[in-house]
Formats: sequence, C-alpha cells, structure tokens
Amino acid sequence: MDKAFDKWKIVNKPLGNRSSMKVGIVGVGSMGQNHVRVLSEISEVVGVCDVNRDAGEKIAAKFKTNFYPDVDQLISSGVEAISIVTPTSAHFEAAKTAIEAGIHTLLEKPGTGSSAKLLELSKLAESKKITFAVGFIERHNPVVSFAMKNLKAGNFGSLISLHARRVSSFPLRIKDVGVIMDLGVHDIDVIKYLVGSPVSRVFSVAGRFKNQDFEDHANIIMEFKNGVHGVVEVNWLTPTKMRTLAMTCSDQFIELDYTAQSVDIFSSQMRDFDPGNLFDLGMELHGRTISLKKEEPLKRELSDFLKACTGGTAPLVTGYDAAETIAIAEAAMKSAMTNQVVTL
Repeated sequence: MDKAFDKWKIVNKPLGNRSSMKVGIVGVGSMGQNHVRVLSEISEVVGVCDVNRDAGEKIAAKFKTNFYPDVDQLISSGVEAISIVTPTSAHFEAAKTAIEAGIHTLLEKPGTGSSAKLLELSKLAESKKITFAVGFIERHNPVVSFAMKNLKAGNFGSLISLHARRVSSFPLRIKDVGVIMDLGVHDIDVIKYLVGSPVSRVFSVAGRFKNQDFEDHANIIMEFKNGVHGVVEVNWLTPTKMRTLAMTCSDQFIELDYTAQSVDIFSSQMRDFDPGNLFDLGMELHGRTISLKKEEPLKRELSDFLKACTGGTAPLVTGYDAAETIAIAEAAMKSAMTNQVVTL
C-alpha cells in the first residue's frame, strides 16, 4: 500500500519573496495583532488604526510602525492595501471607505455577515479595478489544498458527502455574531469550495444553551446541485477544540485535521471469509496518516492577497465567493428559526 499512497505526497509551494507593498491594518484585537505580525514579515506595514488608542499605539510601537486614530488618516498615509480586522459590525463602513479610496482591501470573515453588503462591496471594488478578498482562512490551510488537488486528480474517486466538526468553548472575543457566522462559515466555505457546485437546499437546527443573544450550537445540512451532501456541526460548548473534515468518496474515506495539518486516508478490499465466523468480516482495511509540511494558514492567506494585488490575479477567496458562503449561512440561520428547508 505504501506505493499507492505515494501519489498523495505533495510539497507545498513556497510563499515567495517579501512584498514591497505598503499595507495598513484596521483593528488590532487578537486576530488583528496576528495580521500585523504576519504582514510585518511579508510586506511594509506603514500603519495601524483602532478605536482603542492605547491598544493601537502599543501595537504600533511593538512593530515599529505608525498609529492612526481612524481609517481616513490611515488611507492618507499612503497605504496601497488594507487588512480590516474589526468586529463584524464595523466591517462594512471600513471596507467601503477603503474601496472607495481605491485601496486594495482584505476583509476578515464573516465579511460584514451580510451577503447583500458583500455583493455591494464586490461590485464597488470591481468598478474601482482593485482587489477585494475575504479572509476565510481555512481555505488556505494546507490540508484543504491537499484535498482539492487529489479530488481534481481523481485519487479519491467521486465525492459523495462531507462532514465537518468545528467545536470549542465560548470565545470571549465574540460579541456580535452567533456560532454559525463565527465558526460555521469556515466549513460552509471549505465544503462549497471542495464540492465545486452551487448549494440547492439548506436545513439546520440550532439553539442557545449558554448564550442568550445568539445561537451557540448548530447542525447544518447542505444539498448541492450535483448531488453531494455536506454536514456542518459547530458549537461553543465543547471543552476541547476540534477542527476536522471527513470526506466519503467512492474509493477512499479521508479525514482532514486542520490543526495538526494531517490527513488520514482509508481504503478497503474484500477477501475470502468464513460465513460461519461472525467475527470475520471478510474485509481488509488499509489506512495511512500523511503529515503535511506545517504552514501558517494566515501567512498563506495574506501572501495570496498581496500576490493578487500586485499580479492582477483573483485572490483565492473573492468578495463574490464570500457572498455565496454568507448566503448559505443566512439560509442556515433562517432554517433554524423557521424549522423549514430553505431553497437557494
């Protein structure tokens, strides 16, 4: 079996040289600080801004850059690209201001949390002829690249169904969206990307166990037009953190671990067996774990964004892509409220 698995060994492509693009970051919370860190490594960070002056000045000093109290002043500093990492409620206005100024823009997920607003921003960016990307980080995870490459090559057989599990305890940083928009959108996006077909119907159930303002657990079922089914399980209630995606294919069963960046691949074959022996199933199971070269998905995401800005190519996750994902998440929330299947 070792030779049969060799075709799945891939080497991730290097991210390339440091970009000379002048970049600014809007929002320096926990995720924003990571954007500042990574962009400082791969580009020229000319400034950050945040409504919290103390936090903004502290991060600016740490990374030896400038602090600006608002987006307009950051834009006036000469930035060519902006990464917006504010709370979801502030996404739209910040992104619209940057795009109207002709600045290449990356907007963190869930990208306003509104498919209509994302379409508006995407059309505006298209009219300005600038790059507009949305930060669905898991699409940049090496395990997703691995899965897509091998699905396209037919190494797994035909894709039949996918089941994602993304569970953890409640994140104190999230205050303006529920678990579907915070966690569920990651797996909706990845599944949609891997299936490569529009979603036709969505059904979901959700509830509020500890959170009175938003749903904190949900199960989402998606039916795609090509017949593939996708299931997403998310919650903020589990004491351990799990980030996995299982794919049932006609030839193989595959399980991706986003955190470990590893892939388990299983296949089986029938053999002669004794029908009088209930413990002999007459099947040989073959499995192997492939550990990919570890890479930081955020660095891949931001490198992809900068490459799109300078090369004139589309980013891996465009605003239009993100609008489709958010429309599915909106359908899931509607289904959970109405207890009805939602047709897209």
